[in-house]
Amino acid sequence: MYNTNRKDYYCLLNLLDAIEKIKQFSSPFNSSSGFFEDIKAFDACLMNFIVIGEMADKLSEELKNITESEIEWYKIKGFRNILAHDYFGVNAEEVWQIIHNDLPDLEIKIKKLTE
Repeated sequence: MYNTNRKDYYCLLNLLDAIEKIKQFSSPFNSSSGFFEDIKAFDACLMNFIVIGEMADKLSEELKNITESEIEWYKIKGFRNILAHDYFGVNAEEVWQIIHNDLPDLEIKIKKLTE
């Protein structure tokens, strides 16, 4: 396993913090439509996805290269770019699916890197 340097370690912790916030902000909802209608929760989640993308971008190339077979960093950064540059065109259902289908797996993989 990769021996995480100090900068990478703190970026990974920030990633985990943002994931936890997304889970908390989205947990009261049963559907993407209800989630989207709560402007504060939806916006808070989008902002934390932007944080995830920023933290992923700050990770060392060494870490990203070693873990690229398990974590698609380019997709994380790409999603951040979509959110930052096309904020009002974001599809609530897509965000909802990412929260429920992709975020749990990412959290597990990030936690392994911080152990």
